[in-house]
Amino acid sequence: MLLVVLVVALVLTTLSTPLLDRLLGRAAGWPIMAVFVALTVAVAIQGRHVLVGGGTLEFSQPWMPEIGVNLDLRMDGLGWLFCMLVLAVGALIIAYSTRYFPPGRRGGFYFLMTAFATAMTGLVLADDLVLLFVFWELTTICSFYLIGLSGPSANRPAVRTFLVTALGGLALLTAVVLLIVRTGTSSLSAILADTSWMQDTGFATVVALLVMLAVFTKSAQFPFHYWLPDAMAASTPVSAYLHAATMVKAGVYVAMRFSAAFGDFAVWNLGLISIGLLTALIGAVFALQRHDLKELAAYSTVSQLGFLIMVIGIGTPAALIAAAVHTVAHALFKSALFMTVGIIDRQAGTRDIRRLSGLRSAMPVTAIVASLAALSMAGIPPFLGFVSKETLFDALLAAPGPAWVVPAVGVGAVIAAAFTFAYAFRFVVGVFGGPPNEASPREAGVWFLAAPAVAVVGGLLLGLGAQWLNPLVDRVAVDAAPGSGHADLSLWHGFNAALLMSAAAIGLGALLTWRSASGEALAGRRFFPVSGTAVFEVLYRGVIALGVRVGDLTRSDSPGRHMAVPIVLIGALTAVVATANLDFGSFTAPTSRTLDWILVVLVVAAVLSATITRSRLAGLVLVGVAGFTVALWFLFLGAFDVALTQLLVEILTVVVAVLVLRRLPRRFHRATRRRTVLTAGIAIVAGLSAGLAAYLMTGRRELSQAAEYFLSHVEDDTGGTNVVNTILVDYRAMDTMGELTVLGVAGLVIISVLKSSGLISGGGERQPKVPPSSAVWNADENTVIVRTVARWLMPLLVLWSLYLLLRGHYEPGGGFIAGLVGGAGFALVYLTAASESAARIRLSSPGLIATGIVVAAGSGLLGYFDGSFLRPLHADIWMPWGDFHFTTALIFDVGVYLAVIGVLLTALNHLGLRQPQTMGVRPRPPRGRSSSRRGRAATGRSSKGRATGGSR
Repeated sequence: MLLVVLVVALVLTTLSTPLLDRLLGRAAGWPIMAVFVALTVAVAIQGRHVLVGGGTLEFSQPWMPEIGVNLDLRMDGLGWLFCMLVLAVGALIIAYSTRYFPPGRRGGFYFLMTAFATAMTGLVLADDLVLLFVFWELTTICSFYLIGLSGPSANRPAVRTFLVTALGGLALLTAVVLLIVRTGTSSLSAILADTSWMQDTGFATVVALLVMLAVFTKSAQFPFHYWLPDAMAASTPVSAYLHAATMVKAGVYVAMRFSAAFGDFAVWNLGLISIGLLTALIGAVFALQRHDLKELAAYSTVSQLGFLIMVIGIGTPAALIAAAVHTVAHALFKSALFMTVGIIDRQAGTRDIRRLSGLRSAMPVTAIVASLAALSMAGIPPFLGFVSKETLFDALLAAPGPAWVVPAVGVGAVIAAAFTFAYAFRFVVGVFGGPPNEASPREAGVWFLAAPAVAVVGGLLLGLGAQWLNPLVDRVAVDAAPGSGHADLSLWHGFNAALLMSAAAIGLGALLTWRSASGEALAGRRFFPVSGTAVFEVLYRGVIALGVRVGDLTRSDSPGRHMAVPIVLIGALTAVVATANLDFGSFTAPTSRTLDWILVVLVVAAVLSATITRSRLAGLVLVGVAGFTVALWFLFLGAFDVALTQLLVEILTVVVAVLVLRRLPRRFHRATRRRTVLTAGIAIVAGLSAGLAAYLMTGRRELSQAAEYFLSHVEDDTGGTNVVNTILVDYRAMDTMGELTVLGVAGLVIISVLKSSGLISGGGERQPKVPPSSAVWNADENTVIVRTVARWLMPLLVLWSLYLLLRGHYEPGGGFIAGLVGGAGFALVYLTAASESAARIRLSSPGLIATGIVVAAGSGLLGYFDGSFLRPLHADIWMPWGDFHFTTALIFDVGVYLAVIGVLLTALNHLGLRQPQTMGVRPRPPRGRSSSRRGRAATGRSSKGRATGGSR
């Protein structure tokens, strides 16, 4: 139950942030922090059951049961650790944000931060690979928006961060698909428990490499390390949360989670150890070179993440224990360090070390907090950072591989730790040491300092009482390592190799600091000819240029050039398949009737005539004849649903197409004989391909197994008897939902395109000239009979559409056909109107489209009562005339009905009508000289606006 409460509470908190922001402004962080604290306490209470009792909290709810994907949540020791970090550190940073930002509304920030926490919590609790991937991508999206929230200067860093981490997301998706296909399950715990798929070395290597790529991009490992300092364009609270408990820790979590499978796999060990060590070294060097405190802290995160990935790569229980301890230590000192940077920036007005000096007297509390955080990061006792670094060194001494690996990795780790001491020293001395500047800032308020102070005190207490973490890291080792280990965390283990390595790192760091004058000798120097962001931009421009070059091969306004490639390929593929599979001896039995050939002749005649005529209107009529003939063919074959749909589509297509033809010349342009022959050949190839494909794919008039299943089980499964409709709204409702959404988007696109092009008001439209002596001059008199018929026919069409809607589950009908019938009624109203102003149908077509999609999606949510989205619910309802079998598929059909009518009204109202200013009507200028001037000025402005709009 706790797992559901966690996720639901975070989602509700996220949704409530706009209201809290409106009521409280930046103080909205306090109630949000209270929720985080309450959830932290709830998770901590469960710690005894999970850590000491060895239990596991689980929750499962069907999500996509047909493919075996569930909403599976699971909290073991590893999940408990990261969940506590996300919530506890999140509470501190949210509280810190209430004083970091100036007074005012911060709804976007609080919304995205709580969404970030929700995504990260879901990620560490997900026990289904698909669910894990969804939350993984949500963290990427949240970080993108949080970085971009800082303004235009953050746009490119946000894009670079998004693209790099999205690359890792694609790698993780590929690994997820491969694992699900190979194992037959998406359950993460089941896949990690049964590693029989690891017996296939090639397959396991591919999956390991894909997971490693995802981890490297998310946790900013070389060569993807540059995105993390680049993301410092975000505000300091965002950076603190991103570095300490979310985003980068997502990669650490996934690496630790998959260690259960890859812990003793050579590719995994070699890749993580080598890349992690390299990242730790270059991150430390780059951190020592920075003048900007925030950049220094960012590169220090890169270095510390390198340590974490390196030790995870060792894969032993001791290594996973070290990773768990260092994860906690890093979360505490890094969150405190970033929050301290924000305080310095706010109080002193700069983050540049060269402009900061002697702040210890002006900001003594800040100096103490920053010093404690830096000491923990440098690995100085008695802080948790010292304990974690000792356990890390101890784990390195058991690294797998040849004999030279241990000394090589150990030396590299000591050098990286020495640089860590150096840049930590530079951070403190450069800001708080030396003589004070002339402009002395004020100390921050108590509530501004409270959050980082809590974090550093936590690091100090856990360092002094390191044994308190033994149950946690023991359980993490059991969950994340192939075997099990016994943790013996303590501030003092006597004189051993790990202590010697730690002392060497401190000594070398002190020497480096002394020789380089606190790092200033290295600061600002370039050791590499290029930067990561520069390489990214070059690759980015290259990919875009390549895409343009590839697009140039088919870039044309001619539909013929666009269609040539797919038609030729389809024709060639059809010829190959037909030659391989077509058995002409199977045509012995009669497969057609005389009536079929009559219809074939009608279709051929209509198509040939359409290719010959030069009149657009005649071409439209002939294409309609071909469509009506096909509808008759469906009817004679017994497919009444399909025939009715085809008939209605043809009718409405003609109506809408005529409205489009008003904006086009009356006749087609003259085509050359060569073009005519070519298009005729393409048409013949396309027709033969479609015919052969239909013949080969329909079992040659024999029912397929799927068709037999539907005919035999449709009533038992759905309660309906109309096979076509039940397939659309019961069996394949998700497909229909997608098509419905596309239909709605198409309706909105019609409006957008016409408005942006100026055609919605008839601009540039050639209007027919009708002389007053013509018989069609007086539209009001000429439409009397049609309007009289329509007055009675329109209600009948509406009633018929509702009848088809209600009976669709059992007899021919359904939401799409009913919507077409209702749309035909509105088309009749339009066609029988005496004038364009009277023809406008006073209904909001975008509103109908949106309502239809919302109704359909809402009916799908009801399916969760039976375990799955869009699963229809059934109930027998008593009626005076008998029992009525109700199904939520009917509500889904109502959504289809409304959306179809909305799209048709969109076409009628926006293609068929013109605005008054395009009909030769000009506003009468107001009386009086001053009014006339204003009228002329307004008219000039209006004309200018129209000219500008037309030029667009």
